[in-house]
Amino acid sequence: MEVKDEKVVDRPLPADPDEKLREQAVEELRKRRDLAGHVLAYLTVNIFLMVIWYLTGAGFFWPAFPLFGWGIGLIFHAWDVFWPPPSEAAVQSAMERIVRRR
Repeated sequence: MEVKDEKVVDRPLPADPDEKLREQAVEELRKRRDLAGHVLAYLTVNIFLMVIWYLTGAGFFWPAFPLFGWGIGLIFHAWDVFWPPPSEAAVQSAMERIVRRR
């Protein structure tokens, strides 16, 4: 089995199920922290852009473009964090399909 994620290759395999569960919990917390940073950056930058818009005459609402474009990325990031991982049954089913294709 070839592993393409270098972070996984550099780490030794967990010794027991509790260690595996701990690693999963740490990864989940890391993803949530990264999402919080992404939300903070989104809000900070876009509020700054709206202040510039307001101070320059509040004409056409051009900050809508970065709000919308970056918002799409933020939605996908949140989806990645909060979407449940595949069930073991789904993983087994996918493995069986791969084996049948070989």
